[in-house]
Amino acid sequence: MHHQDRSEILRDALDHLNQGVVLLDPELRVEFMNHLLRTFSLFGDGQEYEGVPYEQLLRSAYARGRYDMAPEKFERYLQQRMNGLRLGDLSPSNVALADGRIMRLQADGTHPEVFSNTRGRPLGLAFDISGNLIVADAIKGLLSIAPDGSVSVLTTGADGVPFGCTNDLDVAADGTIYFTDASSKFPLSNFTSDILEHGPNGRLLAYNPKAKTTRTLLSGLSFANGVAVSPDQSFVLVVETGTYRINRVWLKGVNGGKADVFIENLPGFPDGISSNGKDKFWLALVTPRDQTLDTLLPHPFLRKVVARLPKFLQPAPKHYSFVLGLDTNGRVMENLQNGSADCYAEIANVVERHGSLYFGSIAESTVGRYQLAKPTP
Repeated sequence: MHHQDRSEILRDALDHLNQGVVLLDPELRVEFMNHLLRTFSLFGDGQEYEGVPYEQLLRSAYARGRYDMAPEKFERYLQQRMNGLRLGDLSPSNVALADGRIMRLQADGTHPEVFSNTRGRPLGLAFDISGNLIVADAIKGLLSIAPDGSVSVLTTGADGVPFGCTNDLDVAADGTIYFTDASSKFPLSNFTSDILEHGPNGRLLAYNPKAKTTRTLLSGLSFANGVAVSPDQSFVLVVETGTYRINRVWLKGVNGGKADVFIENLPGFPDGISSNGKDKFWLALVTPRDQTLDTLLPHPFLRKVVARLPKFLQPAPKHYSFVLGLDTNGRVMENLQNGSADCYAEIANVVERHGSLYFGSIAESTVGRYQLAKPTP
């Protein structure tokens, strides 16, 4: 890529016109984000700056003596830093199974074949008590796929609100399907806006396959994500990614229908969660927490500013493996982390089977496997 091309990309990005470039140099991304925070902190959370482009704010700050680097100088500085850096396109085709395919593999991971295609974006998967594969499809809604691969739609909305991003699910012993709508406002292709907005757009829902009805169990969630029913069927967990916590909704007993916090202040962005059917929940954390985002959380205006930036300037996941094992009371029993260059990174889902953990990722093009240590006699 020639220097002139880089200059044009940078100029388009600053004008909020370029939506398809990802900056792959983490140090420069952090440096630019720190610069943005320093600049916009000068304006506080004043609503009079709502919708004002970044470059205009920077010029205003410089003109008023609040920042010591003119926009043109900072642009030249970035161009110099970008010289020799790698730029690439960010597109759904780089994400495994983004074309709607659901693959079937043998137990040893061999002989992959297409089982079905939802023509949408399948995310959460679980078999129901009849052997059908239930799918949370971010575009199509809650689906059921018969053993022959045929697809049928179960539900696409609840309480008059259509699903914006059907995310994950689990099936209870009585056949009830518990699932999440991550955001009724933002689609999966723009999920970072939901995280940055920190809005109450997510829901935990329940679908009754006999009555064919859908009801809301818990609303007002900040990016509702993974779902897992407890081994004794007494409660269901729902991951709330935007608040770094897991909520618990009681299904039985004196607390039936009530919700509380199962675990909070998690050290990373929680995604998928599953039960091993005995005594443990496995939680996937896509990436450790980001200091920039933590700084933004108390400032709605700053979050909106960052959400309007081109994607290559927004915070990005670290190349990191992170999985926690939780007991049925929410205590951390296993802490699996790996930050090496060859680690299986950005784990979004984890399932335990026959002494191994199987991973799905938003960054890798393979299924990961980790052999658990055998219990000490």
